[in-house]
Amino acid sequence: MRARVSIAVGLVALLAGPAWAQQKPMQRYGEKDKEKSFTEQQAEKDAERAYQRSLGNVPEKGPADPWGNARSAEAPKGEAKARTVKGKPGEKEK
Repeated sequence: MRARVSIAVGLVALLAGPAWAQQKPMQRYGEKDKEKSFTEQQAEKDAERAYQRSLGNVPEKGPADPWGNARSAEAPKGEAKARTVKGKPGEKEK
């Protein structure tokens, strides 16, 4: 019984080792930033320039009107309030 438990613990340890090694070390609270190399600084500047250039390619859009196809542009907004019901329901008009 002890042999099975020790083998199971050993297998779990062997499988957990590579997974632990794949994690990147995280900066903890209060630690200073790691110094960046010249190539990392250049890559960061190039990425920022590319991002700023891509913002220039985005076309300017006007305000969105999702109901624009559902109503005509010529109809005044107060027209819906002007409609009234004549008579009581069920009566015939004269």
